Amino acid sequence: MREVRRGERKSRRFTKELRANMTEAEHKLWYFLRKKQLGNCRFRRQHPVGKYITDFACLSEKRIIEVDGATHGDVHEIIYDAERTDFLKSQGWRIVRYGNEDIYKNIEDVLDDIYAHLKGLK
Repeated sequence: MREVRRGERKSRRFTKELRANMTEAEHKLWYFLRKKQLGNCRFRRQHPVGKYITDFACLSEKRIIEVDGATHGDVHEIIYDAERTDFLKSQGWRIVRYGNEDIYKNIEDVLDDIYAHLKGLK
C-alpha cells in the first residue's frame, strides 16, 4: 500500500462522497462506461488529477469526460472550467465535455463520440 500524501485523505473522502451523489446524467453515462463496455477502456469515476476531480477518466488513454449541468453557463464557472482545462491539458490529458441534455436525449451519439475520441478518430 502506498503512503498517503498530505491533503490526499480529504480528497479521497470527497471523491467517495461525489461517487455516492452522482447526478442523474452521470449515472446514465456511467452505466455505459463501467466494466470496459466502451472500446474495452477502463474508466474511473470522480478521479482526482492534481487539485481537481474529474467526472470520468480513462488513465490508459489519458482521456477525461466531463458532464456539464446548467451551472456551467455561469461566468464564474466558465472561468473555473477554463483554468481547470488548462491545468489538465498541461498534465497530458485530453478533455471531452457533454451537457446533461446531450446525455439524456442523444446518449448513442455521445457514446459514438467518446469511442471516436478514445480510438484517436477525433
